[in-house]
Amino acid sequence: MRRMSIVAAAMLVLAGTADALAADLPTPVPLPVAIYNWTGVYIGINGGYGTGNSNWSDSAVGTSGDFPTSGYLIGGTIGANYQIGHYVFGIEGDGDWTNLQGNSGITCGAISAVVPPPDGCQTQSEWLATVRGRVGYALDRILMYGTAGAALGNIQAGLNPPSTFDSTVEAGWTAGGGVEFAFARNWTAKVEYLYVELPNGACTSVANCQGAAGSIVSFNESIVRAGINFKFGSW
Repeated sequence: MRRMSIVAAAMLVLAGTADALAADLPTPVPLPVAIYNWTGVYIGINGGYGTGNSNWSDSAVGTSGDFPTSGYLIGGTIGANYQIGHYVFGIEGDGDWTNLQGNSGITCGAISAVVPPPDGCQTQSEWLATVRGRVGYALDRILMYGTAGAALGNIQAGLNPPSTFDSTVEAGWTAGGGVEFAFARNWTAKVEYLYVELPNGACTSVANCQGAAGSIVSFNESIVRAGINFKFGSW
């Protein structure tokens, strides 16, 4: 009985000592949550769909009126970001293959005065490139951004039939915005909208344009596309 009393007393002493030591230990401080860093150079792929309008304008007879264009696009992206606090500043360029096209139908509006039916005015584009600035606001792994810059594309214009085309490379502008999400350390995915205006195409040859030779051809598209980028670390 005496031994049991001694053991119980010893346990009480040890318990008190442990409580005292625990009280002297510092309170654990939670580790800070890592904030994603958007700074760095990246490359990627993108693809999407566009819808828009084209218009042929002949100074002598008038215009074709707007007719719809649409099609798919797919290509590559390269860019760089620099983050200051929540703000992200960047530059991005891309080049896409496109099948954007549209036809006025069996008439060309007022241009039918020099191009009798059933010939229709047709406009199409096989590639599009942009160079844009980006300004965004980052909430950790989510980046919301606006973008604007220069656009460059090939504009093909001709009568259908016979579906042969004059081809020119035209400069214009683009603007839009999007949302990007960092789903892994070096990988991001985005969805964005771009409006592209290429106002100065032309159909100039009699072979492809007949009496409408010399027409100015405008072309615009509203593009929605998605992309995946790989970022090469941070600066």
